[in-house]
Amino acid sequence: MSTNDGPRVLPDARTEQALDNAEAAPTKRGGWLQPLRDRWNRLPRQIQWLWMLIVVALAFALPYLNFFPLTTEPGNDWPLACFAMAVYALIAVGLNVVVGFAGLLDLGYVAFFAIGSYTAAMLTSPDSPFTKIPYLWTLPIAMAVTMFFGVVLGVPTLRLRGDYLAIVTLGFGEIVRILATIIPALKGQVGFQNVGHPPGLAANGIPIFSNSNGTPWYWMTLGIIIVILLLVGNLERSRVGRAWIAIREDEDAAEIMGVPTFKYKVWAFAIGAAVGGLSGSLFAGQVGFVNNQKFDVQTSILFLAAVVLGGSGNKVGALLGGALVAYIPLRFTAIADYKYLIFGVALVLLMIFRSKGLIPAKERLLAYGRHAFEYLKSTPSRPPGPGSSGSSGASGSSEPPAEGAPRPIPPAPAHPATDAPSGGVA
Repeated sequence: MSTNDGPRVLPDARTEQALDNAEAAPTKRGGWLQPLRDRWNRLPRQIQWLWMLIVVALAFALPYLNFFPLTTEPGNDWPLACFAMAVYALIAVGLNVVVGFAGLLDLGYVAFFAIGSYTAAMLTSPDSPFTKIPYLWTLPIAMAVTMFFGVVLGVPTLRLRGDYLAIVTLGFGEIVRILATIIPALKGQVGFQNVGHPPGLAANGIPIFSNSNGTPWYWMTLGIIIVILLLVGNLERSRVGRAWIAIREDEDAAEIMGVPTFKYKVWAFAIGAAVGGLSGSLFAGQVGFVNNQKFDVQTSILFLAAVVLGGSGNKVGALLGGALVAYIPLRFTAIADYKYLIFGVALVLLMIFRSKGLIPAKERLLAYGRHAFEYLKSTPSRPPGPGSSGSSGASGSSEPPAEGAPRPIPPAPAHPATDAPSGGVA
């Protein structure tokens, strides 16, 4: 008989309490950004808003920061590169709602980008037979149209999961591109020229929002990004955001706990599609030309790579990832043809050394989660002692332990089989 056989000794109350204290002790989280994040979380809310205003001011001044090594010139115009970065960042924020928050793998997000672009083109271009409207009106219309198509796609397919859902969304992206090729009204490769733009003329009579002037387009897109970030941030901290996180972590457990998973997944698809359509209409207005050659599978994978690179589930990380995905090929024009190879290698290295992205997702999503966390960390509770009826300790005192003091370990209960007097009855 092996020496390992025999009854296993169960831990007593003292051992269990020591294990609980060890598990509750704060662990040191890795990552070179973690000290900066901890310092940021300790700042008052007013100081955080002040720093964010400074960052926003620097972002608006970005078209004028045209110097080496930041600039993309002479290969690419720097203000136009800033606009491309802003559009990709907005796309990544919208896709992050679907992939990062709800955990739905969408490989056909470029379809919503294409629908938004065609909506703006068909309602403003002189090549379109439809009624023309001002360009700014096409932005909410593009959001509504893409939201409708997001619901149409989501209702029959969101009962699928994982790879099956990814294949369906990939097929939807290809269907939209093929329809743009074979439907005569969408004009295939010929496309729509002279897509509309916002009104306004400069002093020299040239339109402010011209195709060659990227600065006003960048400013308008950046303002839209700020509004979208505020809305998405409030949504993330709401009941809807917590339901998305529950679905992402374990859909079966979320459904058992009463979360209407199908409804919230459709919401995620619709909201993500609306942001994608908005970015597509902005892109169409700045470029001034839309055809079926700009909405292929590679572009959709590039959108997904932006979310994974920045940090799936973190809106700021997705913003950064989208900007980097657009900036790197424009900055290094000589290697632009190898951008998919470079992003593939970068993603492999990222999964090895930083699997959660450049800026990982937050762990606490409550609106006042930071204050609650600090309160619980600073006032540890005293476990009730034997014979106590409430929150009092073993000595009957109701005073809480001192701040930073370890949780008291209650005395081990008497075991009749071992603590009875010799000769007594156990």
